Amino acid sequence: MTTQVEPKTTREEVQIMGEHLLTTVKKPIHEGNVRRITVKQEEQTIAEFPLTVGVVSVMLAPTLAAVGAISALLNHCTIEVERIEAPIEVSA
Repeated sequence: MTTQVEPKTTREEVQIMGEHLLTTVKKPIHEGNVRRITVKQEEQTIAEFPLTVGVVSVMLAPTLAAVGAISALLNHCTIEVERIEAPIEVSA
């Protein structure tokens, strides 16, 4: 009998300057295991982008365009990347 354990979610925060926002966001998106990216300035959430595993890169264009526009407005911000790890099957 095999049971499937719920997927584990991890969060990573990166503080960057606004002009590096787009390149910093593109990297985890291309890695593929990102559930959500949140852009914050101090404690305020500026934008939140939910992502679906397996999204085609063409469908990410509007998200990346929005990130590019936001980067022009921010001097210093924090990016929070929420990743989902694959569920583990456990044999009983």
